[in-house]
Amino acid sequence: MYKKLTNILIDINSVLFPRVCFGCNDHLIRGEETLCTVCRNNLPLTDYTFNEENPVDRIFYGRINIEKASSFLFFIEKGIVQQVIHNLKYRNQEHIGDFLGDWYGQQLLENHELKNTIDLVIPVPLHFKKLRKRGYNQVSKFAQKLAFYLKAEYVDNLLVKTSNTKTQTRKSRVGRWQQEKSLYKLQDPSRVNNKRILLVDDVITTGGTMEICAQALSKGTNTTIYIASMAVVPKTGN
Repeated sequence: MYKKLTNILIDINSVLFPRVCFGCNDHLIRGEETLCTVCRNNLPLTDYTFNEENPVDRIFYGRINIEKASSFLFFIEKGIVQQVIHNLKYRNQEHIGDFLGDWYGQQLLENHELKNTIDLVIPVPLHFKKLRKRGYNQVSKFAQKLAFYLKAEYVDNLLVKTSNTKTQTRKSRVGRWQQEKSLYKLQDPSRVNNKRILLVDDVITTGGTMEICAQALSKGTNTTIYIASMAVVPKTGN
């Protein structure tokens, strides 16, 4: 009786306050969370692993010394992933980071890719002015979930962004690197000495931001850096 009443109340609530899919904006049905079943099934998973060479690794060849890099999803213009990340970043839907982090974290464990490997999980930081305006770092929840599954420490106060810059997505790699090379600072290099670090961001396009952040983290002694992101912009031929 109680369960039946609860289900009735849930149905009434879904009519009065319908929940929507953050991929297509259709109404969610009972049992669906964040994404509808159709959008979830259509998410373009990369299937890249940390065990094998992949196109995300190749983005950083000859640029920085990292152990491995990988991404969870493909970011395709006007696709589901773009819509989902837009909702995460600009529409106060921070819980999307939890959803994606749970999914990716479980995937990493199932493949034993980073199990018992990572010491610290560090998100790419926002400048404090942007953080104050948005209210959250869109990468935080995702990175926290990865830290949970990997049994690593989540640290968001070591790497800081020193200047508030505009969105860099349309700049070339060289242009972004020239503008950003002094924007990220490692607060306490001794904290990363002899640590295996997973650096996490939302979308890898040219890899410029990750490159600069990894260089900052490399100021520690004997650091090993891995890179992960929610999504990567695919290059032709990958």
